[in-house]
Amino acid sequence: MGIVSVLDSHLISRRMPSLRALLLPAGVLHLCYGLVTLAVFPLPAGVGIWPVLAAAASGILRTVAVLLMFNLLTREEVSRVVPVVYTYPVLVAIMAVPLLGETLGYLQWLAILVVVAGAVIISVEKRPPGVTGSVGRPFLLLFVSSLCIALGDIASKYALNTISFWNGFSLAAICMSVIFLLFSLRPQVLRSLRDMPRRNSSLGLLLFNEAIAPVGIVCSFWAIERGPVSLVSTIVGSRPIFVAVYSLILGRFLPDFLIKSTSKGVLVVRLMATAMIVGGIAIIYLM
Repeated sequence: MGIVSVLDSHLISRRMPSLRALLLPAGVLHLCYGLVTLAVFPLPAGVGIWPVLAAAASGILRTVAVLLMFNLLTREEVSRVVPVVYTYPVLVAIMAVPLLGETLGYLQWLAILVVVAGAVIISVEKRPPGVTGSVGRPFLLLFVSSLCIALGDIASKYALNTISFWNGFSLAAICMSVIFLLFSLRPQVLRSLRDMPRRNSSLGLLLFNEAIAPVGIVCSFWAIERGPVSLVSTIVGSRPIFVAVYSLILGRFLPDFLIKSTSKGVLVVRLMATAMIVGGIAIIYLM
């Protein structure tokens, strides 16, 4: 999924004519994935309506999170966007206290502060000398995206107590594809895809990316079905470290592959802040 985030950023900022132009073929592919897996792995007999609604709600919440993240990737660095979104395990921990009766120790609450501090460090905008940075609207949108993923994980755990992880994936994929297609299926989008430069190579890269994404999604549903959702969220929350490493490597060998508007010093600070986020998340659940 770290690779998927990097390729998403490249496609949105360097290849596709618009965000809608990326969502249209992605929506078609995910609709195929969802329908095929639902046909091969149908819902269990006698399943109630609530697990199905929970799985659909999970798909809708994740789609909202993806749309917010994609929107910000059109103008922000992937190494800045992804770490903030992936603070969502902290939100799971906070919600688990009143909803599930779980408790957190002092060290774990301290870890929450460390994670939030890391997210703020990454999201502070670079301003001219003498002007103070600010978190601003992008950080708030990233927080909403993070909250949607956290709620989606909780809904998935409820649903996967009754249905299989393949069912969870298929329903989520169908919901995501429907929203993507409603958002992007426009005549002008079809024309932009037809007339885009480097069309074959760009669509080939998109196809490759959308072939990787279901693997990561299915693995996460498989893990949520079999283990504590908090622990699964922690492991999935390590994505920012991979994104940061991939971004640094690409910045060295393919400097035009991603949006790059910061100095090496700022990248080092963001890498340290990413480590704070992942380290804090690990403390929350593993201590």
